[in-house]
Amino acid sequence: MAKFSKKKSGELPAISTASLPDIVFMLLFFFMVSTTMRDSNILVEQRLPKADQVEKLENKNLVMYIYAGPPSTRYQRQFGTAGRIQLNDKFAKVSEIRPFIIQERESKNPGYRDKLVTALKIDRETNMSIVSDIKDELRKAKAYRVNYTVNVGSPLD
Repeated sequence: MAKFSKKKSGELPAISTASLPDIVFMLLFFFMVSTTMRDSNILVEQRLPKADQVEKLENKNLVMYIYAGPPSTRYQRQFGTAGRIQLNDKFAKVSEIRPFIIQERESKNPGYRDKLVTALKIDRETNMSIVSDIKDELRKAKAYRVNYTVNVGSPLD
């Protein structure tokens, strides 16, 4: 009669790492495809007003952003606390809005130039005189499609 003996080493077999590079590259590819890059650094405060009737913009590629508000705490020592205008990544004067709009319009496909929307992201504590100046410059640049960016909520809060 033959005797059967049990393996006395109760060790687990080593885990195969052959597929590990495939998994790493798959995760890397996923995050590269799904991550969006931030367009610009916000230099002004962004406490947006609230509204209860809002619509989402359809195509964000056709949107030009103008930010207005007091400089964030990081820039208050250099620029003060009065409301400022931001175009792309720098503070700007009101007179720089029209060239900015023209430059952005020229950088887009000619078929979409008439569909460009100017989105105003304006802090709720910003003086209305700055908003009026921005709107006047937009009229001079013939940028008539204007969107005010807001948070969803009751405007009475």
